Amino acid sequence: MSLFDAVFLSYDEPMASSLHARLQRTLGGTVKRLHGVHGMRRAYRLCAELVDREQFFLADGDFAIDNGFDASGVEPLEEGVSMRVWQAVNPVNGLSYGYGGLKLIRRSALRAMGEAVDVLAALPGRIEFAQQRAGITRFNQSPFHAWKAGFRECAMLARGSEYGMADDDARQRVEAWTASRDGEFADYAAAGAREGVAFAREAARDATQFDQLNDPGWLRERFTTAHGDQVVSG
Repeated sequence: MSLFDAVFLSYDEPMASSLHARLQRTLGGTVKRLHGVHGMRRAYRLCAELVDREQFFLADGDFAIDNGFDASGVEPLEEGVSMRVWQAVNPVNGLSYGYGGLKLIRRSALRAMGEAVDVLAALPGRIEFAQQRAGITRFNQSPFHAWKAGFRECAMLARGSEYGMADDDARQRVEAWTASRDGEFADYAAAGAREGVAFAREAARDATQFDQLNDPGWLRERFTTAHGDQVVSG
């Protein structure tokens, strides 16, 4: 049994219900769920209102937790640390880093969150990146979801990581995303990555365009314009 509350944040992911149930079984307690809230920043802030404890686990709607993850052994965040992120395995290119990973986060930090394109990069305080893997980020549930993951992540990496990642590390991750070839819908993830880099170059002239990366309607329209009327919700 975990010492922390937990929230599963989903929007339109086809596998969300089964992944929520998996998270609940693994953590060994009730995992609250917030679903379908428009606006990523608003959704994250609302998560803080669902829990009773200051520190809680937060998982995105496409996160598949490792069944062997031991929540009972997780240490609380130290003073001054707003969030800890465990690594997740990327199913289309084999990368393992914080993208899509499980988080331990302070609700007070979410309430005080500032403005950033990569929303959680605007938390006050320090962010810890654990070296352990906690599961797989199963974003490749449909052509649209795979494309969206590659597009958003590589647009943000090409723009410049808001977590202070070194330029060489960001470049290597972009290269891995654009070469994605494993797992379902890998070709859509690769296409999204390439288009995300191109978008970052376009938007460099008008930084306000980057806010569109957090607009589900805009992302869906961009996908269908480029790739036709493919499956977008499973």
